Amino acid sequence: MTDNASLPVRGIEPYQPADDEAYMSEAQLAHFEAILGAWKQQLQEEVERTVSHMRDDANHYADPADRATQEEEFALELRTRDRERKLIRKIDKTLERIRKDDYGYCDECGVEIGIRRLEARPTATLCVDCKTLEEIREKQRVA
Repeated sequence: MTDNASLPVRGIEPYQPADDEAYMSEAQLAHFEAILGAWKQQLQEEVERTVSHMRDDANHYADPADRATQEEEFALELRTRDRERKLIRKIDKTLERIRKDDYGYCDECGVEIGIRRLEARPTATLCVDCKTLEEIREKQRVA
């Protein structure tokens, strides 16, 4: 599972705040904690499946082409799991931010990130404006 623009966890409905509800209320924090916890669990299950798959399917093929195909498949799986391992660390940091009452606010400017943005990217630490500026800066460094 990637960190993309859709809810990372199926079965958890988008949060609908009440009209008079304060931003990052206890209910909202609990909602995002549930999303992050379930997402982390899914990622950990994928890691376990990969380890099991690689252990069970590790054959020593005599044919170099078959061996190369298997090694390439394993390398691709390991790269994917490495990205997911990094995402698990990011989820853990985000869960810590929730516990410290520091979740939902931009690291750069301090404004609210917004419920919809957090629904799409629960690990977001920047508001849309600051993220856009960061991406522009990155493109300028590359160019």
